Amino acid sequence: MKLAELLRGKDQQIFKIKASSSIAEAAVALTDNKIGALLVESDGGEIVGILSERDIVGGMGPHGADLHDVAVEELMTRDVIHCSPQDTVHEAMAMMTDRRIRHLPVFDNDDLVGFISIGDLVKWRIVEVQQEAEAMRAYIAS
Repeated sequence: MKLAELLRGKDQQIFKIKASSSIAEAAVALTDNKIGALLVESDGGEIVGILSERDIVGGMGPHGADLHDVAVEELMTRDVIHCSPQDTVHEAMAMMTDRRIRHLPVFDNDDLVGFISIGDLVKWRIVEVQQEAEAMRAYIAS
């Protein structure tokens, strides 16, 4: 299955935050929306990073526990690894596994068209396995 198909069946809301925002603002956005990562954008709207819960926890080492006023741009991951709507779910899973990441923005050329998590991919895989098992049961029964 291509990611384009997966995106059609998923909520398309993409949560973003400005690079100049505070970690306190980011924490509120993550908590309120029950998500694990935010795309980070410049004042001009360009995607310049990703901020995950892992980035915030990692920031506690150099900054201590009081991160409220630290800017998102100080903790975000700048190397934005992304995928294409033409990539398969299996390719995206491999990319996440190899790079030890849990979120991938989906770009169609330069246009952001989605944001997927490992949870989205696992959910799809569970459905796929259930369908395969049902097909096997039907085959055996015939």
